Amino acid sequence: MKTVEIIGYQRANLGKKESKRLRAEGNVPCVLYGGDEQIHFYAPMILFRPLVYTDQAHFVELNIEGVEKRCILQDIQFHPVNEIIMHADFLELHEGKPVKMDIPVQLLGTPTGVTKGGKLMHKRHFLHIKALPKDMPDHIEVNVSKLDFGKSVKVKDVKETNFQIIDSPAISIAVIEIPRALRGKATDDEEGEEAEAEEAEL
Repeated sequence: MKTVEIIGYQRANLGKKESKRLRAEGNVPCVLYGGDEQIHFYAPMILFRPLVYTDQAHFVELNIEGVEKRCILQDIQFHPVNEIIMHADFLELHEGKPVKMDIPVQLLGTPTGVTKGGKLMHKRHFLHIKALPKDMPDHIEVNVSKLDFGKSVKVKDVKETNFQIIDSPAISIAVIEIPRALRGKATDDEEGEEAEAEEAEL
């Protein structure tokens, strides 16, 4: 997994008023968990772009006034109107200790159902994964090329390689939706195929 570097500075003062001032200056109030003690710091908002606006997960190399910590972005809060980052929580990583992350799903291939006029619906864009830091993938690839009308690929269909998917196995990741204009035709085709199969058996 790739790493994004974020340079931070310890906060001298806490509280809502101080946090508001930091945001006005283009910074993000942050907290680092997972160590011997919590560390309150702030970091320039511009450094969060490659971490937040991406289709892949990343580790974070956090440098707080010369003290380096390897961590992950645990939680992030946005302003409901202007989408300014209000706060960010980081979790320090420890080798040999599993960690949980939301990992992006990337769909591969052109589904059979799409070539027939169906629509690919990407239902689940992230999967909740548990793994050791060294085994954590930056994305999970799901091949949908064999999906036909009304078919789906579920969490249970994803091969787990040195990681555990925490989401329910029954959750659909992607499904082929049949357009209204083709629904009757798709049913007729299926009935025709069944009839041909029965005749062949006779």
